[in-house]
Amino acid sequence: MPEKKSAAETKAAKPKTGSDKPTAQKKAASGKSAEKKKSAPKTPRKSTPKKKSASNAKKELTAAVEKKTAPKTAPKREFRVCVLGGCAAMAVPALRELAAEDEVKAVTLADLNGVAAQAVAAGMGPKFSGVAVDAMDHDQVVELATAHDVVMGYVGPFYLFEDKIAKACIEARTPYVSIADDFDSYLKVEQLFDEAKAAGVTILTGFGNSPGITNVLSKKGYLSMDEPERISINWTGGSDEEVGPANVKHVMHIFEGETLQWIDGREARVKTGRGEKVVEFPEPIGIQTVFYTGHAESVSIPRNLKGLKEVTLHGGVRPVWVARIATFFGDLGLTTSHKKREIMTKLLTPIMGAFSVGDTADKSVFRIDVTGRHEGEPRHHFYTGVGHIAEITSMPTVEAAMMLLRKEIDKPGVFAPEAIVDPDDFLPRIAKRGVELTYYEGRREKPVK
Repeated sequence: MPEKKSAAETKAAKPKTGSDKPTAQKKAASGKSAEKKKSAPKTPRKSTPKKKSASNAKKELTAAVEKKTAPKTAPKREFRVCVLGGCAAMAVPALRELAAEDEVKAVTLADLNGVAAQAVAAGMGPKFSGVAVDAMDHDQVVELATAHDVVMGYVGPFYLFEDKIAKACIEARTPYVSIADDFDSYLKVEQLFDEAKAAGVTILTGFGNSPGITNVLSKKGYLSMDEPERISINWTGGSDEEVGPANVKHVMHIFEGETLQWIDGREARVKTGRGEKVVEFPEPIGIQTVFYTGHAESVSIPRNLKGLKEVTLHGGVRPVWVARIATFFGDLGLTTSHKKREIMTKLLTPIMGAFSVGDTADKSVFRIDVTGRHEGEPRHHFYTGVGHIAEITSMPTVEAAMMLLRKEIDKPGVFAPEAIVDPDDFLPRIAKRGVELTYYEGRREKPVK
């Protein structure tokens, strides 16, 4: 809309006509008048404010309103993060991610080996520091957690540590997120829900690869159907992946004794290392034999996603004979306690190179199959992921930690991934951090990344 001009502006802009030209008579009169003005004493002119146009006045008013209502710049957030088990192989990618987060002011690497923690911290940059801590010392962990805004848990095996560290964080009133993977660690920490809720603290357990990404993908499939019925979670780890002693003990644990599966709409105890089946995974693993294992998904998912008839969890190692040996050791009673697993780990660590099979086992994979009915028709959706185990384990943990710091997750209690995050929000976040995911949904199973 053209700008309106004031009357004064219109007059000043009006072009001169012929009658406006000065005549000789007018010039003479003008000269006399000029002489009069010259001899007359000067009187100060009273200045009058220049009248604003309606358009300019409106603009100034709008600008004033916008200035008044403009949101104030939020103060820069500076968070302190504690990484328990900061020297763990699984934690390495998380440290790189935290180094790149502008909102993270300081990162403390807390490890039983304080000298190693300080060395790792020195190599990560000025925002990092290293301290010695015994995760079994409740008071030490409480003191450490109190000085930070969030605690990230990499201290395994989790069947031994998870509930103890969670209790310390609840007492410190500091949120906690871990990569805990054992089904019995989930059963223990789940019992702390009321305590965490009363303290106003959020405890996130199992935010790694499996459990973790697998839980969120299971929820995505569950929500994609009117009547979801069965969820099958499958994973395989490559023997050439870099893992620490805690992971070796974990493998021994999940391939001995019994675990829980959800069969025919109820919880059922099954022997680990049984339930053998073949699954087609992404490359480089491809076709792989997997077994019932003691991960947490088959325990937490049916408790949080209601109405399912079946939730099963199968896992394996490439080459497959590693899983068979672990099962054999369990059947012999050689790995039925933490003390026995420690002994076996010391015996096996020097010969771990014997398990190497080259580039077909240098990554880890997972696949989730969800079946049911949608709009009256049978449906089968499935989801896959692939990556180096430390990378795909750490990315969900880092993302969940940042969500806790920003109060994007701010619900007190104890939660598995499927109980607290929205798949359509969380999965794109970890994909941006480099996790390779593929979805196969719909009548025509087309991959969507």
